[in-house]
Amino acid sequence: MPERRTVALVTLGCARNEVDSEELAGRLEADGWALVEDASDADVAVVNTCGFVDAAKKDSVDALLEANDLKGHGRTQAVVAVGCMAERYGKDLAEALPEADGVLGFDDYADISDRLQTILNGGIHASHTPRDRRKLLPISPAERQSVSDVALPGHGAASDLPEGLAPASGPRAPLRRRLDGSPVASVKLASGCDRRCSFCAIPSFRGSFISRRPSDVLNETRWLGEQGVKEIMLVSENNTSYGKDLGDIRLLESLLPELAEVDGIERVRVSYLQPAEMRPGLIDVLTSTPKVVPYFDLSFQHSAPDVLRAMRRFGDTDRFLELLDTIRSKAPQAGVRSNFIVGFPGESEADLAELERFLNGARLDAIGVFGYSDEDGTEAATYENKLDVDVVAERLARVSRLAEELVSQRAEERVGETVHVLVESVDPVEGVYGRGEHQAPETDGQVLLTSGEGLSVGRIVEAKVVGTEGVDLVAEPLQGSLACSEEAGR
Repeated sequence: MPERRTVALVTLGCARNEVDSEELAGRLEADGWALVEDASDADVAVVNTCGFVDAAKKDSVDALLEANDLKGHGRTQAVVAVGCMAERYGKDLAEALPEADGVLGFDDYADISDRLQTILNGGIHASHTPRDRRKLLPISPAERQSVSDVALPGHGAASDLPEGLAPASGPRAPLRRRLDGSPVASVKLASGCDRRCSFCAIPSFRGSFISRRPSDVLNETRWLGEQGVKEIMLVSENNTSYGKDLGDIRLLESLLPELAEVDGIERVRVSYLQPAEMRPGLIDVLTSTPKVVPYFDLSFQHSAPDVLRAMRRFGDTDRFLELLDTIRSKAPQAGVRSNFIVGFPGESEADLAELERFLNGARLDAIGVFGYSDEDGTEAATYENKLDVDVVAERLARVSRLAEELVSQRAEERVGETVHVLVESVDPVEGVYGRGEHQAPETDGQVLLTSGEGLSVGRIVEAKVVGTEGVDLVAEPLQGSLACSEEAGR
């Protein structure tokens, strides 16, 4: 029997990319490829790139070059770029980075096995010509569900596989293969975005907004529960729009309780929420449904009205603070995180002071701050009133310092609170770490448990916060919680 072809998937960027990589892994495994963790053990290294901001693009290029360095020193014979950067730049990326043996767009995902085999055999698959993917779907959201020939990474069902191939497990197994043993997994609610923020290029290469059907989301969650996942995180470019193309903009409110009832799932987390689209009913569900954590990943971006208008966004400091007051009146311990752009074209000192006023009043658990830079193809790139790069850098440093101070203060406010910690790592030297309900994976802080005897990854422990380390918490398991956790894991 010939040796199986091997492939490694290297994923950069956001949780949406992680889901896409696991769909690619499912397709490849179904067609006989062996999946390996280390690119040096793979015939083909597939790098799922990020094309969001300059730093992410650089990381993607570095990962491709690093994989290319393996060629000639081990098993690796080919390096292939997929993902957002590959989709966004296509031929230009291929020409600028000849070290990549292939640059594949989203339309290649359904035939990923054939594409990789062609490249592995020394053939050439022409890099795609980028196009505005917003134009591939009808303008009317209600008409989009009938379109079946547009590639939507992360939406794959087992029926999408070529004839004769099948996923590895069960009748409801999605077109997905888990790439790690984490107790947390992301689930895509939708792809694309209909918002037209002037600084953002994502809709041009991810396309217009289209929801996954609730039955697909539920079946995938059930499958993940069977795989030992304890927490699912719902991801898309804009979760607050979920269902609008299915005829029900409130569909998320009815779906969340169903997801919370799935066997094995102990937590449901919703990310990527738009403040201007938050509805009272959605806030109620997020703050009152058992197993749905009161967590609000709100995309504020700024709070000065003039800057928000230039960004093609809505709101202001007082309205945003009122939204947070509403959330905390229903769930005082709710977690809130957000990202902000400073140095946007035309941003004045008064605008920056307004943003600082908001940050000081918002009591956010996690804050991401980015300095503005032009993105290809965006409206903001054409604006004339750009700030000097040194000014942008100074403002970035200034607001970043404030953000670091404020999230540390917010962590200190939680001393004395009781938190439910999902254990994610157990190490005899480093200790036992996990996350509370107010902390999302990767982006937010974590919790160090002062005692972890008998604990294993995936357990949920009730603990009292006794200290902080910056944004991170130190918590002491409550008497009996370890025993309860042990019993729950049996």
